[in-house]
Formats: sequence, C-alpha cells, structure tokens
Amino acid sequence: MERRVSMADVATAAGVSGQTVSRVVNDSPRVDPATRARVESAMARLGYRPHRAARALRTGRTQTIGLVVSTLATVGNSRMLQAVADAAAGRGYALTVVTLGTEPDVASAFERLSDQGVDGAVVLNEATAAARGTSAPRGLRLVVVDAPPGTPGVGVVQSDHAEGAHAATAHLLGLGHATVHHLAGPVGSFAAAERERGWREALAEAGCESPPMARGDWTAASGHLAATALAADPAVTAVFAANDQTALGAIRAFADAGRPVPGDVSVVGFDDIADAADYRPPLTTVRQDFDRLGELAVAALVAAIEDGATAFHTVPTVLAVRASTAALRAAR
Repeated sequence: MERRVSMADVATAAGVSGQTVSRVVNDSPRVDPATRARVESAMARLGYRPHRAARALRTGRTQTIGLVVSTLATVGNSRMLQAVADAAAGRGYALTVVTLGTEPDVASAFERLSDQGVDGAVVLNEATAAARGTSAPRGLRLVVVDAPPGTPGVGVVQSDHAEGAHAATAHLLGLGHATVHHLAGPVGSFAAAERERGWREALAEAGCESPPMARGDWTAASGHLAATALAADPAVTAVFAANDQTALGAIRAFADAGRPVPGDVSVVGFDDIADAADYRPPLTTVRQDFDRLGELAVAALVAAIEDGATAFHTVPTVLAVRASTAALRAAR
C-alpha cells in the first residue's frame, strides 16, 4: 500500500519546518506569502491532503457542513443541492444531507447533524418554514435559503422572487392581456408567497384586479389539473406559473382543450430549468441563478463558522423571453 504523504514530507520538500506547514494547512496569518506559496506548491506536487480527523482535533472543526431539505424530488431543490455541494467542495468542506422525510421534524434533523459533528448547515427552501421557531443545537451555525431576514444569528440567502414575478406579470400585461392568472406554489413556501406578492403588485400597479388564484405543489401534474379549469374560460389569455414544471402541465392542459400556447394563451414559468428552452413551445420564464445561490449560501455559512459573521444576500432574477408568450390575439 502506498504511504500517505505527511506534513513532514511537505516540510522537507518546501524547506520549512513542520510547524510552518501546519500553519499553512490551518490558514494561519503567521506565514509570509512567499513561504505560503512554496508550501502550497509542495502540497500540490506531492498530492498532500490534510487528515480531516486530525485537523478536527486541532481546530475543533470537522470541515463538514450539512444540508437540510424537505425533499430532493423538485428540480429547484436538486439544483440547489448540486450548487451547494460544488461550492462546499471548492472551499474544502465535505457535505452531508438530511431530508425531512427521514426525520420526525427539523429539530431532529439538526440534532442528527450535530451528532455527526458538522460545523454548520444550510437549510433549503420549504424546510426553512419548518425551521422557524426551532433552536439549533449549540455551536451549529445556520444559513437559510429563501426565508425572510431577521432571525438572530442566522444568515439568509434568497432569490428576488417578488421582482421576478413582477417582471413576468408586467411582461404579459405589456403584450395586451387584460389580466394575468396565477398558478401558485404550496402554502408555507416563502418562494411561493414572494412570487404571489410580485404578481399581485404588478397587477395593482397596472390597475388590474387579481383574478382567483389556483394553487399547486410544484409538479406538472398539479399545473395540468389547475389549468384544466382555466382552459374552459375563454377570458383566460395569460398565465404566470409558480415554476417551470407547473407551467409545463398548464401548457398541456391548454393544448388538450384546443387552446394552443401562445396562439390562444401565453404562459410564463419560473426557475429556467435546463429543459425550459426545449419545451414546446420554448418557455418564457424567470431565471434563478442557482449556482450563485449555492456559492453565497456556503460562503455565508463558512463565514459564520470561522468568524461568527451573519450575512443577508438577495440574488437578482432575470426574465428569459421565449416563444410561450405573444401579443393578445385581438391586439394583433
């Protein structure tokens, strides 16, 4: 078996003491830049990897973070998992995932992570609602994704859902549609509530009444069910769906009713998932920057772990206009 490269090997290769290598490994400021560069070069050349358990004994940190999520079945949550995993790896942190389906409640999820010695956790989307009012175990730092700011000691990273929904609704109104119907996300979701708020605000600014709202569960099936009722009403000409899967189901429901998109009805989604441009027609949608959300969530958590800092970040959204929206037929 090949022998593991040790700190002593790195010290010999770099021409420094073992203590200097230890300081570089632990990011001590007591190393001048030239020496640090020489040590890091030797580490890379020899393939040295710090021993996680030994480092935990020295620093009191395991270099492991947790992720708490209600489900990984939705595209948004799976995209966020990938983004958080990539960002954690880039910072030298391992990741452990807990889904609420495997735990009785959020408190149990936090306890499980604490028992595994993680340094902190990112709480995703719907899980943030379940986490409100739940105290994390002592020493477990938290950053929540898609939650209102203001919780003491907890960092927050969110997309600008309301502005994205406002842009989607304003886009449809600008095409001549008298109003915009909304297929909303589930009750208790911060993202769904913010998207609903942006929709209502855009309608109010245009002097339009908010029509009755249907609610789904982020799935294409729920979008199809809700849009089937809308498709029977010829006055419905524009729909803003809470996410792209809901929009996909809505497009099929309108097609089933002989009302093609965008000929009879314009549809906008939210998220801009990888397949959105390949829908038929290609979907106009609001793009979330999942990679940026993951980077900021991990950066905020690492800052909380290492410095006790608490951060709040809002990531802008962008309307991607494609072929699922068009001017109102009567206005052409």
